[in-house]
Amino acid sequence: MTPDNDEIEDSSAPLIEHLIELRQRLIWSVLAFVVAMIACFAVADPLLGFLLMPIENSMRDLGNPNPVMQYTAPQEYFFTLIRISVVGGLALSFPVIGYQLWRFVAPGLYRSEKSAFLPFLIASPALFLIGAAFAHFVVVPIAMAFFLGFADLPSMVSAYFTGEGDIAPATERGVEIVFQGKVNESLDITLKMIVAFGLCFQLPVLLTLMGKAGLTSAAGLRSVRRYAIVGILFVAAIVTPPDVLSQVLLFSVVYALYELSIFLVAMVEKKREAAGH
Repeated sequence: MTPDNDEIEDSSAPLIEHLIELRQRLIWSVLAFVVAMIACFAVADPLLGFLLMPIENSMRDLGNPNPVMQYTAPQEYFFTLIRISVVGGLALSFPVIGYQLWRFVAPGLYRSEKSAFLPFLIASPALFLIGAAFAHFVVVPIAMAFFLGFADLPSMVSAYFTGEGDIAPATERGVEIVFQGKVNESLDITLKMIVAFGLCFQLPVLLTLMGKAGLTSAAGLRSVRRYAIVGILFVAAIVTPPDVLSQVLLFSVVYALYELSIFLVAMVEKKREAAGH
């Protein structure tokens, strides 16, 4: 039984009215996404330059004064800009989409549930942006420097193959090794890292919500800490490039977020116990 000031808002509308409202919320969300996507497409070139900034800086640091990226299909560059517009449109329209979702589910929540849920609705995009920024400004530059460092732009291979397939002795002749990156493939690395880190930074939100719902506890999270470490190591190995430093960075950050989640769940339990008394 809930107190009078914690009642669910009166909403006796029939099912058809709820479906009509859902349709309206979806229409507003889709419109917000389309407008945001068009706005991002209008500035897609600067956005692409911003996303490719880590690899550009790495190429310059390795001695290439004029970094060049290429595309090998007529439609490739266009669809690269479309991808950027879609991702940017989702990010830009998320406040509107989240607000529409909130307006749809809020009438079915207790007032205490509203006050508990609303901070997470704000914290989730904030943490995603922090994770995305960490990936773009810290992890991706490290990964690019690691991979491009092997080529040491430009470099020479002081061996060549003879007609018989044998390796001849080192001579002044050689093959110049240069990086000719494709725009879409280089962008893939950046976008995957941004999305991966952004989602990993949602861990405190997810676990704290589970704690509020009674699905987990601080003691339970502490008891499975060793398994969480293994799981985080596995995720770090999957979503990051195969260089140790990027994997260590992701593991360190996500494990710190796991410990933060334990602290937040413990706080939730203390507040629940205090309210119970």
